[in-house]
Formats: sequence, structure tokens, C-alpha cells
Amino acid sequence: MWITVVYVIVGVALVLWGADRLTEGAASLARGMRVPEIVIGLTIVAAGTSAPEMFVSLVSALKGTSDLAVGNVLGSNIFNTMLIVGCSAVVAPMAVAPSTVKKDIPFAVAASFLLFMLCFDDMDSTHLWGNEISRSDGLILLVGFIIFMFYTFKSAKQQGLLPTEEEREDLKEMPKDYTHLWRNIAFIVLGLVCLIVGSDLFVGGATDIAYRYEVRQSVVGLTIVAGGTSLPELATSVVAAYKGRSALAIGNVLGSNVFNILLILGMTAVINPLRIMGITIIDLMMMLVSIGIVWLFAFTKYSVSRKEGALLVLGFIAYMGWLLYLL
Repeated sequence: MWITVVYVIVGVALVLWGADRLTEGAASLARGMRVPEIVIGLTIVAAGTSAPEMFVSLVSALKGTSDLAVGNVLGSNIFNTMLIVGCSAVVAPMAVAPSTVKKDIPFAVAASFLLFMLCFDDMDSTHLWGNEISRSDGLILLVGFIIFMFYTFKSAKQQGLLPTEEEREDLKEMPKDYTHLWRNIAFIVLGLVCLIVGSDLFVGGATDIAYRYEVRQSVVGLTIVAGGTSLPELATSVVAAYKGRSALAIGNVLGSNVFNILLILGMTAVINPLRIMGITIIDLMMMLVSIGIVWLFAFTKYSVSRKEGALLVLGFIAYMGWLLYLL
């Protein structure tokens, strides 16, 4: 048992450290190649914070533990919207831009609702047992991700955040910095290796715990695995809120939620269809309700207050209590 616990701890440590090395190496490489900062943020950093969920879900699916993969994404999104937003708002009330309320949060709600619908292949059934997120469902999610990225870059261009044609030409003519090229490439390779090895150890240990104590894989995915892979978002958002950068904090959560559903589950389902055995409609509803509550709080005064943050945290604790009660 102790060896299993060590596997889980070492696995999550390698996953988090690997994601950090991968993101730092890729971002540094992009800067050295004169890639604009906003492009790095919209792509490399966003993907980097979701790398733990991606590798853990992929390894889970390939090992035949689909409930761990789906539970990881659902649990991470619930963790993000309730615990991370809640803790961030408790630390410092979060101001939310009108454009975020009117455009970004609705997109996250739409992605959550799309997943909810795809989980019900048989609409006459009130349970999810045996239903499948098929390869065609995965392709639908990936198309949604492409639309999201197109929308993100289009919005950035409209706000003047992307370089103009003249600025791009100037960037091409500037001498490129290859001084740390090999160092950055080494960081990227090392990060990928740590992600792969750490994910394998983490999933193997979590699965062993589930079998040993006869706990459903879905519950392990919704709790231990989701909490472990969401640590980067928690740290990023709480620190951002403390420094008064609430836009970064809420944007990190929303971007992570959309990445988790559309890219991670989409890619995982295309590689290996995900059969749902332990995820319940309550878990799916919790994912939908949590993002809906954040939208409601943000819509009222374009902010999430400390009291509202405390309510989100209490709601998360109640949900965790419900999962433990089912054991």
C-alpha cells in the first residue's frame, strides 16, 4: 500500500514539474524566435496548464480505465469553477470584464452542455451506465475546440492584441536569439518525458487504490486525480487574484475548462472511445451547475465577491462529502 501511495505522490510531482518545464521551455523558445507574447499566452501557456489533465486522461484511456479519464476532466472542471474561483474570490474579490461575462463564460457553458449531451447516446435512458463518448463524439469536441481557438484569436485581433502586418515584418527582420535554443529544447523533451512517466505512475497508483479499497474509478478520478492535475490552475489563479490580476485568474479557469472538455476529451475519445461506467448524471449536472453559478455571480455586478467565493467553496465541500458518502 505504501508503495502505491509513493507512486501516486511521485507521479503527480513528475506531472506538475514536467508541465512547468514544458511550458517554460516552449515559451522561452517562442520568445527567442520573436513570437508575440499574446500568441504564447493563448497557445503554449494555456495548453501547458492543461497538460497534466491531458496526459493523465490519455494514459487512463489507453489503460482501459475510461472512468478515470472522464472523471478527471469532470472533476477538474468542478474543481476549477468552485474551489479555484471560490478560493481566489475569498483571497480578493474578483472583477469580471463585461466581455468575459457576455462571451467567454457562455462559451465555457456551451462546451459543458455539449459534453452533457454527448454523454447521452440513448436519450431514453436516465442513467449513463454503458454509454460511450465515441470517436465521432470526439471529433465533434475537436471541431468545437477549433472554433474556440478561431474565436479567441479573432477577439484578440479585434482588441488590437495581435501584431499588425508591419509589426510582423519588423519581427521577421530582427535577429533571432538562438543562444538558449538547445536548453529550451531540452526543457521541452524533459517535460514531455516527466509528463508521460508521471502520468503512468499516477494513473497506475490511483487505479490500484480503487481496486484495493473497492472504490469506483469514477470517484477516484473526480477526487484524487482531478485535484492533483488541477494544482497548476489553483496556484496560478490564487496568486493572480492576490496580486489584483483577477482577469488572469478567471481567464485561466475558463480557458482550462474549455481545453479540458473540447481538446482533452475530444483527443482522448478519438484515440480510444470512452465507455462510461461509474460517472452519474449528478456529476454531469454538478459540472453544468458550477459554471452556471459562476456565470450568475459574475453577471450580477461583474464581480465575484468574498461571500460568493465562500459559497462556491462550501458547495465544493458538500459535493466532495456526497462522493465520500457514496463510498
